[in-house]
Amino acid sequence: MSAETSAYGLWSLVIVNSIIFILFAYSFFKPQTTRDWRSFGAFSAFLVALFTEMYGFPLTIYFLSGWLQSRYPGVDWFSHDAGHLLEMTFGWKANPHFGPFHLLSFVLIGGGFWLIASAWRILYDARQRRALATTGPYSHIRHPQYVGFILVLLGFFVQWPTLLTLVMFPLLIVMYVRLARTEEREALAEFGDTYRSYMAEVPAFLPRWRRLSTEPRHGQR
Repeated sequence: MSAETSAYGLWSLVIVNSIIFILFAYSFFKPQTTRDWRSFGAFSAFLVALFTEMYGFPLTIYFLSGWLQSRYPGVDWFSHDAGHLLEMTFGWKANPHFGPFHLLSFVLIGGGFWLIASAWRILYDARQRRALATTGPYSHIRHPQYVGFILVLLGFFVQWPTLLTLVMFPLLIVMYVRLARTEEREALAEFGDTYRSYMAEVPAFLPRWRRLSTEPRHGQR
């Protein structure tokens, strides 16, 4: 233990960071339906769990401290920087905030929020006209907002991995996939063959990369 242990127990930072990022995500996603709130609530729970370990109580570090200290004796595992486990275990010697995993996390988080925001504008316009959203991100994948949430969650996990978020992450992916399937059944009931044609051409979650370099063929329907 060192004097840097005081980097934890900062519950005010847990609250402030949770509120800031949840409100930030809300400004991008703007949940309206019960399904929207369910997905947003699960995302928010992940953030609270993350920031609790980042600033409040480092449960993962305590749980793994014996193994970590024996495997990496030169690291003060109760310092705040050591919470960047990937940088530490891969031997990144400089400031972990400039490490490769931390920089990758910024790309994933930023890309995820951009995708959520871009998709929401298209979806909101389509809902207003009771039409099918097929332009913008929807011309490449059928569920860009859920993919955006997964990218953000993955980015935070890469930046600050914990045992709790390791458990939550796959569960959230399963939840988002199930929500997407439910939405597809509703879209089939509402749009019929139009949505079947859209499903046949546009993948659900992973884009066909050759389409990214071409103009989308779908317009709003």
